[in-house]
Amino acid sequence: MVQSFNLSGILNAFRLIANPSLAMPHIIVNDIREIPMASLKKHGIKAMAFDKDNCLTAPYMSNIHPPFKEAWDRCKDTFGKDNVTIVSNSAGTLDDENGKEAQALEVSLGVHVLRHTDKKPSGGAALMSHLKIPHDQIAFVGDRILTDIVYGNLNGNLTIWTKQVISEKGDNKPALFIRRLEHHLVKMLHHLDIKPSPHPFYTNKVKQ
Repeated sequence: MVQSFNLSGILNAFRLIANPSLAMPHIIVNDIREIPMASLKKHGIKAMAFDKDNCLTAPYMSNIHPPFKEAWDRCKDTFGKDNVTIVSNSAGTLDDENGKEAQALEVSLGVHVLRHTDKKPSGGAALMSHLKIPHDQIAFVGDRILTDIVYGNLNGNLTIWTKQVISEKGDNKPALFIRRLEHHLVKMLHHLDIKPSPHPFYTNKVKQ
């Protein structure tokens, strides 16, 4: 299934001019295997939300990327599968006819796939409504800056950027181009000493 045009992602990019911190992740890892699940829980994170494509699976695939299986199982064991959610810009959206892909993902990944009408970085209220957990006790994980990381920061989540893509095979061409720009954007913001949005876990981590 191919994603439809994401106008929200384009319009929300202009927010970065006024607040570039929205594009800065609190934690940067290569992939989900490096996420410190136990430490997150120890510091008060109670739920994990993930993008799907190139974060958990290859683009438009429904099975967990095989090298990530142990880390994925550890995440569900640490937080409980009811507190782990997929927020995709394809599965579970209006692009997903009758929610068929969302249902298939729930079977293959073993967690809930959020049904939502507004694509990331908009639509944070749907995740809050589903999890019923305070926003700062949710970590959001994704490979895209202008959708996933901005989405999480707009919602007051702890944001985790998985910078190493699983595969570019099958990904759409605009995503390939924008992803490269996003990597340059993060490097530039680091150079300008732009800090992520305030978050209790991030503050405590820096102090340690």
